[in-house]
Amino acid sequence: MEKLVACVQKKPNALCRLICFPWAGGGTSALAQWGKLFNDSIEVFCIRLPGRETRQEEPFAKDMASVINEVESVLLKALEEKPFAFFGHSLGAYMSFAVALHLREKYGLKPLHLFVSAAHTPNSAAYLALQSASIPDGKDEALASINILGGYSELPRDEDIRTQLALTFKEDSRIFQTLSLEAEMNVPLSCDITCFYGSDDKVFDVQGWQELTSGDTSFYELPGDHFFLLEPSNERFLIKYITRCIENA
Repeated sequence: MEKLVACVQKKPNALCRLICFPWAGGGTSALAQWGKLFNDSIEVFCIRLPGRETRQEEPFAKDMASVINEVESVLLKALEEKPFAFFGHSLGAYMSFAVALHLREKYGLKPLHLFVSAAHTPNSAAYLALQSASIPDGKDEALASINILGGYSELPRDEDIRTQLALTFKEDSRIFQTLSLEAEMNVPLSCDITCFYGSDDKVFDVQGWQELTSGDTSFYELPGDHFFLLEPSNERFLIKYITRCIENA
């Protein structure tokens, strides 16, 4: 569990767990800290993929199916013992959606709520364009085109860190391009979905998310770019909104 999941504040008496999936090239440092911001009713787990942070010596995941299988095999008991919700940003939104679909098909489990952030609808032309985009080979090319899956809040100056970021981003891009959802999306989810996006981000095709669930769908534009969620005022809004949705559910 500790290899896959970062949990900075354990809350054994929490009523629900929020499972967070980070963006391409990202780790757990930002979203895991949410565990300190939510009240005691919500425990936060942030997914740590191989090839980064404490798993840097492990080989990167070869495809999205292996990511889904690891998340499910490690978290299945935790997901069965109490209610859970998903939050995913950019690439993490697609990961969370894919895991939600697979949990429904294989185990009959569903999140209380799916919160997706800065992500095109998976049945949109914009999403399909991302899936077919070429992945740069060299480090400089990768850093220059890191916006393929949404960019990075601020590129580090340290050369070793830049090299690792470029490699992680390229591998995450390959994982993303192995994701196939066509068959599973024929049967929509039944949980509520909320979609967040930044006012200064690229134009996102988000309205289609309402076609992917029989539950309610909400949309919120927040001030900022692709990483609007890192702005303190937006973070406070997200924490308050997510808490309300989970507690009402």
